[in-house]
Amino acid sequence: MQQRMKLVLVAGAVTLAAGGIGTAAVGANSNDDQEAPITGTALDRAGEAALAHTGGGRVTDAEVGDEESHYEVEVTLEDATVVDVQLDESFAVVGDEADGPDDADDEQDADAS
Repeated sequence: MQQRMKLVLVAGAVTLAAGGIGTAAVGANSNDDQEAPITGTALDRAGEAALAHTGGGRVTDAEVGDEESHYEVEVTLEDATVVDVQLDESFAVVGDEADGPDDADDEQDADAS
């Protein structure tokens, strides 16, 4: 009887722990902003606009509903610089921010390009 009670207690503890982990994971992923991945033709158009702005590179992330613009496309250049390109609803560049390989921030306005 004691062994069965231990088994029930262990199973209950595992269930509680798993539920707590699931709740923590959902809580960690929920945030107030409405960022979501860009998909479909919007992804194609946003990627093309960002790559044209940076003069090449590789699109490594893209999201819609960014806090700074409608679309944000992350482009990694050959020298490992990462450029976040901000786009409006018409896929026009409205700004960018570059993080170089040495983690130095370099924020530029789209008009300065």
